Amino acid sequence: MAGALRVVARDPASWARAGELATAHGVVHLPAFMPVGTAGSVKGLAPWELERLAPEIVLANTYHLLVRPGVELVERLGGLHRMMGWSGPILTDSGGFQVFSLAHRRRVGEDGVEFRSHVDGAELRLGPEWCVEAQRRMGVDVAMALDVCPALPATRAELEKAVGLTSRWARRCRAALPAGSGTLLFGIVQGGLDLELRRRSAEEVAALGFDGHALGGFSVGEPPEAMWEAVERAAPLLPDERPRYLMGVGTPRDIVNAVASGCDLFDCVIPTRNARNGLLHTSRGPVVLKNARWKADPGPPDPACDCPTCRRCSLAYLRHLYLAREAAVVVLATVHNLHFYLSLMRLARWAIMTGRFAAVRAEVLAAAEAVG
Repeated sequence: MAGALRVVARDPASWARAGELATAHGVVHLPAFMPVGTAGSVKGLAPWELERLAPEIVLANTYHLLVRPGVELVERLGGLHRMMGWSGPILTDSGGFQVFSLAHRRRVGEDGVEFRSHVDGAELRLGPEWCVEAQRRMGVDVAMALDVCPALPATRAELEKAVGLTSRWARRCRAALPAGSGTLLFGIVQGGLDLELRRRSAEEVAALGFDGHALGGFSVGEPPEAMWEAVERAAPLLPDERPRYLMGVGTPRDIVNAVASGCDLFDCVIPTRNARNGLLHTSRGPVVLKNARWKADPGPPDPACDCPTCRRCSLAYLRHLYLAREAAVVVLATVHNLHFYLSLMRLARWAIMTGRFAAVRAEVLAAAEAVG
């Protein structure tokens, strides 16, 4: 049954849990990391390479797809799955964060946001009803409600305004999705680092009957330690019987800490962006390809990794490609980094189911301190 969350195991020492979320394009095994395919493509990967990595679910972005190529064209091409050449589940961010971080000349009101495209300056509008309709027409499995995402630090008044408008938009988003559409809809909780506002937002959004809930407004300027503490206190406020999605976070240590807080879904551009910038995530910590220490290293990026890059390429070769600005290094590094992130989630799931999550979390946190 699409939308049903089944919890299969819980960690006795934390809020961590392993579960399954049924969607129209398959079951998502949780906890899961979503590779970011902002404009309908995971940067650096062809669809068949993404398929070989076997993520549980991928993410695209409504704002970017609205700006180009447009919802109408995506629909005409058979929906986002067919356009991307991806048959698994897809979640689309509502675009609220991008409207507030990328768009020009924003005007925010009860009916949504009017803005100018950052691409060509065209005047566009994104309101609660159209936000949901656009995602439904693209045929995605999980749609996100429109929200207001203020950057941190923010004043109490700014956070209160964001919470209030997010709740009112959430109510309209929930009402806009037709019954039996096959699309799941998640509501978003705001409130910054203010636990009182997070609690209020969680209560208001949870009361609307969404299929899942997300914590938005994190990793937008606050120190990591402050974020971890706030997530640890905010995640348990969300209904236990629904999936919990921590938006736009993060590093391996962010993720294992958030899993311990009870979060199930994650997305972030870090693994693909770092790949393009020559940083590899490994079991021994981050490896920076431009460092001279790898100039003649015949070994793989990560001896503990079985991804295609580590099976066939040496660190010396990857460093050479990076310094020569060869396009192949982006593909090789992206394959490795996403394999690392997806393997981390499979390890976390296994650890929760076997009672070893505390030990695995400690290992990941220790490795994150090293830089190579």
